[in-house]
Amino acid sequence: MAESFMKRTTVTLPRDLVNDLMEVTPAKNKTQAVIAAVHEFVKRKKVETLKRFAGHRRWPKKGNA
Repeated sequence: MAESFMKRTTVTLPRDLVNDLMEVTPAKNKTQAVIAAVHEFVKRKKVETLKRFAGHRRWPKKGNA
């Protein structure tokens, strides 16, 4: 990933959830696994928004999905 800015954040996650995440992603470490999961979540939400507005003339403004 070639982001120019990264935000450092401390989160507390259930151990079993992180273990499951590490098993289902090709990530080499927890940070990569969480980034992959967040990317996937955002992508799915954007697809949901596109499906919801398919066939409509008005599209939501960015941030109002």
